[in-house]
Amino acid sequence: MDHPYDRAPRPPRQRIAVLGATGSIGTHTLDVVSQHPQRFEVVALSAERQVDALLALCERFRPRWAVIGAAQYEALAQGLRQRGLPTKALAGPHGLVEVAAHPDVDTVMAAIVGAAGLAPCLAAARAGKRLLLANKEALVVGGEVFLDAVRAGGARLLPIDSEHSAIFQALPEDPLTWPQRVEKIVLTASGGPFRQRDPATLDRVTPEEACAHPNWVMGRKISVDSATMMNKALEVIEAHYLFGFAPQHIEVVIHPQSVVHSMVQYRDRSIVAQLGTPDMRVPIAYGLSWPERIASGAAPLDFATLGALTFEPPQRQRFPGLFLAWEALQAPPGTTAVLNAANEVAVAAFLDGRLRFDRIHAVNRGTLEAYAPSKPATLDDVLAIDREARARAAEHVRRWTVR
Repeated sequence: MDHPYDRAPRPPRQRIAVLGATGSIGTHTLDVVSQHPQRFEVVALSAERQVDALLALCERFRPRWAVIGAAQYEALAQGLRQRGLPTKALAGPHGLVEVAAHPDVDTVMAAIVGAAGLAPCLAAARAGKRLLLANKEALVVGGEVFLDAVRAGGARLLPIDSEHSAIFQALPEDPLTWPQRVEKIVLTASGGPFRQRDPATLDRVTPEEACAHPNWVMGRKISVDSATMMNKALEVIEAHYLFGFAPQHIEVVIHPQSVVHSMVQYRDRSIVAQLGTPDMRVPIAYGLSWPERIASGAAPLDFATLGALTFEPPQRQRFPGLFLAWEALQAPPGTTAVLNAANEVAVAAFLDGRLRFDRIHAVNRGTLEAYAPSKPATLDDVLAIDREARARAAEHVRRWTVR
């Protein structure tokens, strides 16, 4: 006899927009979604410039919309017509905002790297979407402006970064109990490719070396951030806004094996940690299915062959950028947006061969010291801070340009 639950009607499929579909997070999201066609329907995809890759995804998933940068719009539209696909092409920031807020979208995977992802994140938040946040800049840049939009729209904000997903899983279910029960949160970091490299040799680092992460396959910008540990600085800021903990209650520890994804220390000094193989499909599957859990496709953790798990404190001499997080959080509101903008400019200059690796921190530090923003109240205020910080950072890049 069938169980009565087997005869219950299935809930409608979750309609998903994947913003940043051709990047690492986007492709992992689509892999998880493809394993559960009865649960998920891809209705929108976006890419910045990769027309051919986006067209291939449109052929596979048949979304209602595909969004591309304005310069590539005609090529995308023509490609969709030639393939006879029903997908409608949209262009640029307006297209991203349109799909993020559309009533036929239930869930938005926000995986656009950098401040460019802020506007669609805000649109999804105001529209009350289930917002899977892989774009840490939405909180680092948007701060309270973004959180106000989440509260006003009644959005469900779910972290996708492996560290923040781990913290979310290890915290008590009731946020009202966190101040009484939790002493601190501990973010783990791999230490990147230069964890054991002599700091005196960092001036000779090439973009290829910086992008060769020992544990993760990521885009070039985030790989450089991992090498400088600026990614962890941004994650400290994101953790502050996501979970409401004061900066002094957020800690970072280097854990090269990337098995313990983060930890929560409680008042009784017990620690709850989330462990798993280093595979982004795990936090993505959790965000997609929360509060349930579904298969992610990741390999199970084999304790019999795991070996040693090691931990060490981050060294200021090797990773000075990490410690800017606590400084920015203790500075006036808007300073975290300045730090993010400066870092994006500095990393781009390094990848272009115009800035030495060890001078990324000099640009970030110099920009923070040169520009104290006013408190932002709107998206326009946030974007104005971002523009001014980028201009200040560009001045510092020119000062340090490789000749």
